[in-house]
Amino acid sequence: MDASNPLKKTIGIIGGGQLGRMMIEESLRLNIAFNVLDAPDCPCATLAQKHLHGKLTDASQIKELAAISDVLTYEIEHVNVRALLELEQQGKEIIPSPKVLQVIQDKGLQKEFFINHQIPTAPYLLVNNPEEWQQAIQQLGGEKMVAKTRTEGYDGKGVQIFNTADILNPSNHIPFTEPCVLEQFIPCQKELSVMVAVDRSGNVVTWPVVEMVFDAKANLVTFLDCPASINETTAQKARAIAHQTIQAFNSAGVFAVEMFLTQSGDILVNEVAPRPHNSGHHTIEACYTSQFEQLVRILADLPLGSTDLIQPAVMMNLLGSPGVNGPYLLQGLKEVSAMQGVYVHLYGKKESKPMRKMGHVTIIAPTLAKARQTAKQVHQTLVFASAV
Repeated sequence: MDASNPLKKTIGIIGGGQLGRMMIEESLRLNIAFNVLDAPDCPCATLAQKHLHGKLTDASQIKELAAISDVLTYEIEHVNVRALLELEQQGKEIIPSPKVLQVIQDKGLQKEFFINHQIPTAPYLLVNNPEEWQQAIQQLGGEKMVAKTRTEGYDGKGVQIFNTADILNPSNHIPFTEPCVLEQFIPCQKELSVMVAVDRSGNVVTWPVVEMVFDAKANLVTFLDCPASINETTAQKARAIAHQTIQAFNSAGVFAVEMFLTQSGDILVNEVAPRPHNSGHHTIEACYTSQFEQLVRILADLPLGSTDLIQPAVMMNLLGSPGVNGPYLLQGLKEVSAMQGVYVHLYGKKESKPMRKMGHVTIIAPTLAKARQTAKQVHQTLVFASAV
């Protein structure tokens, strides 16, 4: 590595999914080299300079990736954090710090972190086994509650909204038997997200606040609006809370801060992701610097780029169709490609599964209303169909 030339750095990514793929795609024009660790057919397989085949929990393979990379990052939380902590202690550059990941991996530790740093969040209790649920529910109160497994949850898995009456009488409908976080259900006006970037010197920038619409069954984001339809006072408050939250972690990196805007106008932090996030995909076309380029800038020790919005945007996830498992066709692509301001991103996944993230579409337009109108057309046109 030439220390005087940041573009000579080799970046190692633990995980070769769509986030890593988009990070590499955004960096090809800079000639930055990437190594990845993941399964042989992962979305990054055709783009990485070196591709180590293996599990993200395998300490020996993480150390092998570290040995051939100047700096490490990760695109998923479910990795071997002990191996990363050991590497960091030995002087390896890892961004964000694995100390952040250690907190994020456990939703119970994450909630305690929020409380310890005076970050507003929903009331909660930790339960370790089914016997503790009834007492915790009675203590928290309310007709509805949210249960989250403390570890291993992602993309809606490990999260369950339930009626407390179903648990209290009878008590055989407990959705999870492993240790969980039980939260009061917060009726909210909107679900918001703020992407935050911190460079190695501690400089912080935020992207415009976005508004997320979730699929009720899968608990996956289906649509995202940027900017969020909120007043400037609320937007400033959301950015300030996101800034406060990420500064408390004391680490460089790109982060997503997911929030609830309550009926009374309060903002509560739901969860933090220490990586590029679904709620920042629109930044590729809609902002001067995307979340992916920004992370590469941080990893290569380059200045932070502008996060200003170029045009309002709507992002929609492309999810696998019900009943389609295996090789697929994307119907409607020709029609959508003729629409102005529409950008289709496919993640290189060889097989479709129901509700699997197969790609996303960003629609930019002079007004959010126009972007929403086009997004509706795109949503009605693109369909994953079986190729067999």
